[in-house]
Amino acid sequence: MKWLVLLGLVAFSDFRVIIPLTKVKTMRKTLSEKNMLSNFLKEHAYRVSQISSRGSNRTIHPLRNIMDMLYEGNITIGTPLQEFQFVFDTGSSDLWVPSIFCPCSVTTHVRFRHLESSTFWPTQKTFSITYGSGNMKGFLAYDTVRTGDLVSTDQPFPLSLAEYGFEGIPFDGILGLNYPRLSFSGAIPIFNNLKNQGAISEPVFAFYLSKVKGSVVMFGGVDKSYYQGVLDWVPLIEMGDWSVYMDSISMKRKVIACSGGCKALVDIGISLILGPRRLFNNIQKLIGAMPRSSKQYISCFAINILPSIIFTISGINYPVPAQAYILKDSRGHLYTTFKENTVRTSTETWTLGDVFLRQYFSVFDGGNDRIGLARAV
Repeated sequence: MKWLVLLGLVAFSDFRVIIPLTKVKTMRKTLSEKNMLSNFLKEHAYRVSQISSRGSNRTIHPLRNIMDMLYEGNITIGTPLQEFQFVFDTGSSDLWVPSIFCPCSVTTHVRFRHLESSTFWPTQKTFSITYGSGNMKGFLAYDTVRTGDLVSTDQPFPLSLAEYGFEGIPFDGILGLNYPRLSFSGAIPIFNNLKNQGAISEPVFAFYLSKVKGSVVMFGGVDKSYYQGVLDWVPLIEMGDWSVYMDSISMKRKVIACSGGCKALVDIGISLILGPRRLFNNIQKLIGAMPRSSKQYISCFAINILPSIIFTISGINYPVPAQAYILKDSRGHLYTTFKENTVRTSTETWTLGDVFLRQYFSVFDGGNDRIGLARAV
């Protein structure tokens, strides 16, 4: 594996973290050899970590793009260091890994050996966390967590005692980047802890996502070379969740969804674009997609004639071309990246996942409760 090292960051401040991403091409083969691929694609393609109920420092740290579904990176816990593969997720707030007591698959998951860490101390607090793709039960503990050169001392984090629905998936734990109020464990999220301890001076992180090498997540600042023009800032609907107001979704100058305005969640933990069933079905018909198994497929030549779909946010159009909202499966067949949202909401809600975020550089500004978007280079 070759890691891409990126230098020359221009940030909001002198304190920042850069975490590069590279594309992994062997994960599909690995899962296929273990006879896990079909289940992984069916169960985890669109939602890695959807919560369904209820809370001058520089480091360069590699991440991997797994089949355009999720983004993960290596993070270390304990003294001496123990390394784990984490999924980065803006839809949740907890950081957790399997404990040595967890009957997790040792062939796919690394478990934390707490007795080997001199900085570890447990608590009596137990809890469970529910995600769209599974759930975990565990207890809260404290230890030193490192993301590259950044160190979060006495970082609270859950250790799983049991996991359901995560068998065979290519990561050990989840690193949540949402607000503290969404933490199930009640623990201070690592991003907030790094800010409180002075490891970063600005409560800002940003994503540049790519289907090929060169993707990065940045902490404490942004690099202007990753986007075109200026950042357009959008206020959050409410403090404590990465959601914004979206004006409409249109195609060929005709509104096809969100006609009266709606809520849009911006979530790195989702690979696709989620919406209400009725509107999802309408978009699939307009695209000409046909259902088969768990996906909606289109003919191979259609990708060259389908129009862009426009997401209008705060009066600004964000087009997503067909080449972005159409993906290829393991057999070379083309399918759409729109998916029905199985979580019912009282108002029309859409979730903009990696399909959207690969087109637009995104900045999550926790200090000012806003999200910045600009065309990615």
